[in-house]
Amino acid sequence: MRVLLTGASGLLGRTTAQQLIARGDEVTVLQRRPAGLPCAEVLGDVADPAVVARAAAGQDAVVHLAAKVDVTGRWAEYVRANVEGTRNVVAACAAGGGGRLVHVSSPSVAHAGAPLSGAGAGPADPAGARGSYSRSKAVAELDALAADSPDLAVLVVRPHLVWGPGDEQLVARIVARARAGRLPRIGSGAALIDTTYVDDAAAALVAAVDACGPVHGEALVVSAGEPRTVEEVLRRLCAAAGVPGPRRRVPTRAAWLAGAVVEGVWSATGRRSTPPLTRFLTEQLTTAHWFDQRRTRAALGWRPEVGLDEGFARLAAWYAGTAPGGTREARAGSAVRV
Repeated sequence: MRVLLTGASGLLGRTTAQQLIARGDEVTVLQRRPAGLPCAEVLGDVADPAVVARAAAGQDAVVHLAAKVDVTGRWAEYVRANVEGTRNVVAACAAGGGGRLVHVSSPSVAHAGAPLSGAGAGPADPAGARGSYSRSKAVAELDALAADSPDLAVLVVRPHLVWGPGDEQLVARIVARARAGRLPRIGSGAALIDTTYVDDAAAALVAAVDACGPVHGEALVVSAGEPRTVEEVLRRLCAAAGVPGPRRRVPTRAAWLAGAVVEGVWSATGRRSTPPLTRFLTEQLTTAHWFDQRRTRAALGWRPEVGLDEGFARLAAWYAGTAPGGTREARAGSAVRV
């Protein structure tokens, strides 16, 4: 197949592109900076409709991953990247750039803060979603699904908490804070959460490319289907990197109030750095969120092959292979996003 993938600079996008290439698809990637992959490449911004139209022309399928994933920044920045970018992709597909669109979203589009235990995908809710990223992705998902038609099959996939070697959005942040002694356990640490090893998440997106058509017009959450406590996830990520796990506990209420203060300071001062704590992060670390995977696995004909235990082992091996002169995490950079 001829497949366009947007956002190949990130861990999940790059891994998905590699899997598509490995199975023999003719892949084109679109992102703002070179990805260094052995495939055709278009450099540009998904917010530029001309660039998107050029990249999508003649494709059989489009996998749309490109997005602004952050906890700071103006709302207009999220609208430009996530909402307008998605609308450009949809328009290019509708104009003949592929009859299949796999739109990559997030479970946070349907999470208003209440515990989710064995939940299904649930409808995207821009009004209830927390934070600019989640709200903008909720709007984008609704726009994508509204374009589903006999001429354009649209399938939404929501990978949950993707991590793996080289991850700068979750793992690097946790490791950097643990190394600096600034990684507390918020609340009891007993909340159950789903996560997804990157190879499994990418395989689900590849399966979605094949399933899109017969399966369309719905959203599917992707995870390992192995809920673990927040405390275990943090401890094992830290152990894999060879850094100490959380050493102190911060009560949930205190963390939530501190997050509110930090958000206010960052907003008032216009800081662009990632804040150390937010109310959204507090909710994520203290609220159960794991998902029923039966519909996802049936629809995609997919099951995780790596899983969490093997994933932690692979992460430990990656850190153990660090060359002298600095950690992999330090060489990759510590600017990370949640």
